[in-house]
Amino acid sequence: MKTAIELIQTERERQVSAEGYTTAHDDTHAKGELAFCAAAYSYRAGEQSRYPGLNHDSPIAGWPFPDGWKPSGRIRNLVKAAALIVAEIERLQRAGAQAS
Repeated sequence: MKTAIELIQTERERQVSAEGYTTAHDDTHAKGELAFCAAAYSYRAGEQSRYPGLNHDSPIAGWPFPDGWKPSGRIRNLVKAAALIVAEIERLQRAGAQAS
C-alpha cells in the first residue's frame, strides 16, 4: 500500500500528465483558485464523513471553474486536495512569494 505522501505525489503527476495541469497552466491561476479547489475537495471529504447519506456529487458553492469537479471517495478527495495544495505552494514559490 502506498503511503499518503506517495499517493499525493502520484496524483500530482497524474494532474500534470493526464489533465494537462502543468506549471504554466497553474501559473494562470493567481487568484487563489488552486487553494480554493484544494479546500473544496478537503471540505467535501469532511462532509462525506459527517453526512454519509447525502449526495456529494455537486461542486461546492463558489467552485471557480465551469467544469473540473470530479468528486471521489474520502481518501481520494483528500489526496486531490493535497496535490492541489502542492501545486499552489509551487505556484506561489515561482511567483516569488515569501514563506512565512
